[in-house]
Amino acid sequence: MTTVWAFILVLSGLILVHELGHFIVARLFGIRVLKFSIGFGKRVFGIVRNGTDYCVSLLPLGGFVKMLGELPNEEVAPEDIPHSFSHRPVWQRALVVAAGPFSNFLFAWFIFFVILIAYGNPVVLPVIGQVNPDSPAQEAGIQPGDEILMINGHTVDSWDDVSKEIKAYGQRPLTMVIKRGDRKITLKVTPKINSVKNIFGEEVKVPLIGVTAAGKLRIERLNPFSGFLLAFERTWELISLTVQGFVKIFQRVVPLSTLGGPILIAQMAGEQAKLGILNLFYFMALLSINLGFLNLLPIPVLDGGHLFFYAIEVVKGSPLTMKQMEYAQKVGIFILGLLMFIVFYNDIMRLLGLMPNPLKP
Repeated sequence: MTTVWAFILVLSGLILVHELGHFIVARLFGIRVLKFSIGFGKRVFGIVRNGTDYCVSLLPLGGFVKMLGELPNEEVAPEDIPHSFSHRPVWQRALVVAAGPFSNFLFAWFIFFVILIAYGNPVVLPVIGQVNPDSPAQEAGIQPGDEILMINGHTVDSWDDVSKEIKAYGQRPLTMVIKRGDRKITLKVTPKINSVKNIFGEEVKVPLIGVTAAGKLRIERLNPFSGFLLAFERTWELISLTVQGFVKIFQRVVPLSTLGGPILIAQMAGEQAKLGILNLFYFMALLSINLGFLNLLPIPVLDGGHLFFYAIEVVKGSPLTMKQMEYAQKVGIFILGLLMFIVFYNDIMRLLGLMPNPLKP
């Protein structure tokens, strides 16, 4: 049951955020929204206000927005033309369409912001947990429990600072000031270049001294301004990683077998929910960014495809013909169908134990 409710909460919540973006910007431009539905399928109940049917539909997975004149060939009464989507300037249509993916990015930022303000920012302290045998750190006399205070005259405040300083100096000698008990000790360490795997599984060469963090944390309390900036930084980092991951798939660095569909999403949502509400919301933020990015891809039937059509309209001075758009839509449906086949295939293979499951060690 945890997996079911977590899956419904995550997927429905993110799709509703997406559709709410379209809805708000459309209303701001005076475009008439005929229907705002929570869920799909048969209408269960709702209320009509100012020409909009706000309703709940039978299938609770997501929702949709239907606008007047949404389709280019849709017949619109002359008196309703001022409120028709297809009769609006191309820049307004583009903003309405782009508002969906942007809302997903904004929602991820909002999740990070609320968590940072409510719970603070966890910082991994620069305390040594383990020293690898025959490593530069062991040769220099570094011991588990040592706290790194300075590297080459630069104060370090977190484990991230330690990593950045070591990478910045490469194989050049490092002068470290460490705290051991009540004493401060100065040691010299020369990093060695080692091959390690990055987040995408690529072999990269980086300077290392052979230590791991003890995992001790300090919780930083943030004011709203600092929380705003850090949440934006976290969101941007995830957007960048998502874009890089997409590129790595085409470069065949990341295999297609790593892609997952609704079944994997449900499993991951359930696992995160069991770990706590914060983990679930972090997962929602990550998935929201992925949903926003996916919808910006220039594939017909996706928001990015519509934006691509609008860009062509601006360049050539007129929209594509209905025949051209229908052909493009068929291509887009084929691409999405192929993608859905791949992710469902991967999900089923994982369930059958014929493919590695990222949730299992």
